[in-house]
Amino acid sequence: MQVIKYMFQPHGDDRGQLVALEEFKDIPFKIKRVYYMYDTGEGVRRGYHAHKNLEQILICIHGTCKILLDNGKEKKVVPLEKPYEGLYVANNMWREMFDFSPDAVLLVLASEAYDESDYIRNYDDFLEFIKESE
Repeated sequence: MQVIKYMFQPHGDDRGQLVALEEFKDIPFKIKRVYYMYDTGEGVRRGYHAHKNLEQILICIHGTCKILLDNGKEKKVVPLEKPYEGLYVANNMWREMFDFSPDAVLLVLASEAYDESDYIRNYDDFLEFIKESE
């Protein structure tokens, strides 16, 4: 399984840091939805789903967290620890977000607007979907 982590260019001086992201330049798709998670609480796991079409970039803009990626054959845990790194999550990829630091803010850039029919929320259905896609 190939894991793609983007290192975004921070711009800063004694006033602080700034990271600017542009679709098709820094992000490999048109951004149609942005959301973020915070106050996740100790031991909380989020995600537990895959998407049929949607692609995402996950950026832990404050604090840290870990992302479990699963393509149906292989699993990898990827830490997000810097506000200038983003994890690309392709469609057809099961994901779980966990081990959030108390101050974590996880920003998600999505290629599509919310569409419940794009979600695969049952792991066995995900494995079947992957098998049928081959």
